[in-house]
Amino acid sequence: MQSSGAGAVGAKAADDRTLVSEQIAPVLLGRVLNSFDMVVIFVAIVLFIINSSTIQTAGPSAFIYWGLGFLTFLIPGAFVTAHLGRMFPEEGSIYVWSHKALGPFWGFYAGFLAWWPGILVLLLTGSASVTIIQTLWPGMLTPAWQQALVILGIVWFSAILSVQRFRLTQNYVNFQFVFYAGAVFLIGLSGIIWLANGHHVANSFALEHWKFHAFGAGKNWEFFGVVVLALLGIEVPLNMGVEVKSERSITRYLFWGSIVVMVAYLWTTWGNMVVVPLKDNNPTTGVIQTVQIAINHTLGSFVGVVLLWFFISNTAVYNYSFARLLFVSGLERRMPRAMARVNPKTRVPDVAVFVQSIIASILVLALFMRPKTPSHLATKVYLALLAAITVVWCASMVLLFLDIFFVRRWYPEKFEQVRLVPLWVLNVSGVVGLLFSLFGGLVLFDTFFAPAGLFTLGEWRLWLGSLVAGSLLVGILIYAISEVARKRNPAPAVGAGAGGGGSGSS
Repeated sequence: MQSSGAGAVGAKAADDRTLVSEQIAPVLLGRVLNSFDMVVIFVAIVLFIINSSTIQTAGPSAFIYWGLGFLTFLIPGAFVTAHLGRMFPEEGSIYVWSHKALGPFWGFYAGFLAWWPGILVLLLTGSASVTIIQTLWPGMLTPAWQQALVILGIVWFSAILSVQRFRLTQNYVNFQFVFYAGAVFLIGLSGIIWLANGHHVANSFALEHWKFHAFGAGKNWEFFGVVVLALLGIEVPLNMGVEVKSERSITRYLFWGSIVVMVAYLWTTWGNMVVVPLKDNNPTTGVIQTVQIAINHTLGSFVGVVLLWFFISNTAVYNYSFARLLFVSGLERRMPRAMARVNPKTRVPDVAVFVQSIIASILVLALFMRPKTPSHLATKVYLALLAAITVVWCASMVLLFLDIFFVRRWYPEKFEQVRLVPLWVLNVSGVVGLLFSLFGGLVLFDTFFAPAGLFTLGEWRLWLGSLVAGSLLVGILIYAISEVARKRNPAPAVGAGAGGGGSGSS
């Protein structure tokens, strides 16, 4: 009797954690994504191949850090995400999972911490595009206002693409992915061609260069922060959980997507290090240099054009993926209800896309449309924002890994029904992923990837701490405001007004 009573209490507590979006989102949105689509979205979110140029600064130690990142972050994240995604294949991924596991506040907060980094990534893809343009066509886009116009153009191109019918948008992204995969293959192949033509390896792979230093003058553990940044986003494709055709696509995209990401990063890092000397390597476009040097300049420039195309297209992937978190927040009335509007013709959350694009545009104008004095201010703000968003995103991953422990308490039967691996694998993945998510964020407070002389360590910590604290407080403030609004205007029973949200009347 005690056991059944406890089960009844647990079942009631689980029912109390049902979200409005779980019932409304499947009605408003169509199921259009297959396994290949999910792999493409995963690779687009996670595989920023220019990271292979950035990490070359670590020398052969880069491979140690890649391996550490795969074992402690990517693979544990895949196990945990697969389990949570199969338990609750709903729109909003981490928002829903954390709500189920930890309650309403942590659900919204995890969603906010996962959403906010996506705004800055809209700037990062635009900035990477500008850098590639400047590499391919030296002398272009020198004034900051020209760079701002290009980034704004990319952001709004992504917005327009993101509000089309989802199948049309995804077909375009899939088509571009084929060229991106070819470019990635050529970067690694360049290393083989370089050696086959009788050239020596450009950088030494001698044992003394394989070093991991966490302390002292020669410490290089900041590269783990770079690796974590390069691997963030494993759960993002499941922001569109109800738009996936088959549950099998969840495990398939995590398995094949993880393999593609790991192989591609190792392959291109090796090719870059074999061909381009560290002293000549551009930390952003070194992968383009690799093909230009090893094969020929024309083909290398073509690879650069493909990467430029990728970053322009990839901005749309980020825009429509992260818009789903705003959409769910709107359905749950944690954000203005207009965020829950779905275009009746295209069946996508267009208001959420446009709001994100406006916020990104404001940041672009704030960073680039500034007086020339002091000339380094925009750079300082940009780099500090980049590090702060990395820390915030890592914080959301801490909550994701915590979910795997708490969700079993509320949904023990469902937990066991979907489990594909031994329980100890999930437990180890949760502990390891949580600890290294913390480490990946905290290490940025000790070291920084800004140019020498731009910050002192104390100044860097002040900037980073202020931005992180501000971001965390904004999420708490939004939740507090939403609680007041919800108490003043209680929501109608689910089903009474669900249909109105789709046409925008919500």
